[in-house]
Amino acid sequence: MTFPRSLVLIWLNLVLTLVVAAIGFGLGFAQDLPAQQVILYTLVSVAVMFWVTNTVAVAFERRQREEVVPVPASAGGAGSVWSRNRVLIIAMAVLLVAYLIVTATVPSFRTLSNLIAFLVLEVILVLAFKVSKVFEHGRSAFIGLIVLLALVVISSFTIKGFLSEANIKAILLFAAFLGIACVGQTMVALLGGLDLSIPFVIGAANIGLLYLIGLGVPSPVAAGMVLVIGAAFGFLNGLLSYKLQGQALIMTLGTGFAIAGLVQIITSIGSQFSGNVFGTVPAWLSNLAAMNGRTFGLGVPPTIILWIAIAIIVIVGLRYSTYGRNLYALGGNRRSAKLIGISELKYWTLAYTLSGFFAALTGSLLLGWSGGGFIGAGDQYLFTTLAAVVIGGTSLMGGYGGYGFTVIGVLVLQILSSFLIGIGLKYEWQQFIFGLLILPMVALYGRSPHIRAQV
Repeated sequence: MTFPRSLVLIWLNLVLTLVVAAIGFGLGFAQDLPAQQVILYTLVSVAVMFWVTNTVAVAFERRQREEVVPVPASAGGAGSVWSRNRVLIIAMAVLLVAYLIVTATVPSFRTLSNLIAFLVLEVILVLAFKVSKVFEHGRSAFIGLIVLLALVVISSFTIKGFLSEANIKAILLFAAFLGIACVGQTMVALLGGLDLSIPFVIGAANIGLLYLIGLGVPSPVAAGMVLVIGAAFGFLNGLLSYKLQGQALIMTLGTGFAIAGLVQIITSIGSQFSGNVFGTVPAWLSNLAAMNGRTFGLGVPPTIILWIAIAIIVIVGLRYSTYGRNLYALGGNRRSAKLIGISELKYWTLAYTLSGFFAALTGSLLLGWSGGGFIGAGDQYLFTTLAAVVIGGTSLMGGYGGYGFTVIGVLVLQILSSFLIGIGLKYEWQQFIFGLLILPMVALYGRSPHIRAQV
């Protein structure tokens, strides 16, 4: 296939091809054609349309060219287009595949408004990727905000009642659970580490708190004990992972399994329900995390307010405090930080201690939301805490990013999840599409260069 030398023409051809293919795809299902036949025709039409438009563009360029001007190999051709825009091309292709799969699977999704929403998302993706190159710093945050806005707009058009008060409250509440769990993961990532014990600490805190309450321990005291134990476990994680540099990922996964198993053993003594604890959740804890919870008489769950307060404290603290500056210094260059007297052991263990504390806090809040203890309450947070941090733009190599970026990643994930549920996808399809859409997002704005490459 030949390509025109002008990138503008190539992008125009790609957009036209996607528009025509999407319209044909929608019309095919509107006529009740078999799904396999519609998908096959769509793929063929994409290939033919893109080939035809590029051939016409090449012929147009030849006719308009009055003199032959040597063009460097890097200035045109398929290789140049791919090397300069491969991430965007892959992202658009993945979104197209996701749209085709959802349309083929969910009959109610085959509407003109959903087709228009898909095309709008593709256009926004292109604009966000191209415009973001202007920003030397904060590119991840810019693209994240654009994608977040696009998801809100598209969801509001495709899902009835998406912007209703009840739905917004639900999105913010579940985002608060994830956001609180991500505090420690963000700090650990800024140092260049990972904490895979978070979901296990969440589950252990979830059943451990109700177990202590069932033994007669006053609920505020039991909650405090769980938070202290979570922080202590995080400190142990930090100490061990520091001693075993390079093995933090496997080590935290192993210790996470250990604490989850230990808590199950303790709570299942005298009970046949291993991994589950039954009891009465205190009213104050239920009010704290339930959908109908109230804050000073207002119909807002206190957990949302708590997350906002934590976010402000963490963002300001990382930006302006000595702890925050030293954390970035260690993540950027450990050797240089050591030379100016920053204790790596101190900050490494403190980051993991905070991670354990906030994981235990998340597990306790989830108990107030669910009303029952379940060891698997934190299972979903194994992937989503990492995804939120990376999608927000925090580098897993350390030294770049911050909790403000993570907040953007949390909201993107939660709105995306709400959208997939709203269009009626089954759970297994939700997981597939969710992962498929995460890949281009991570590729697009989780690619910030490491701080070492900028100095």
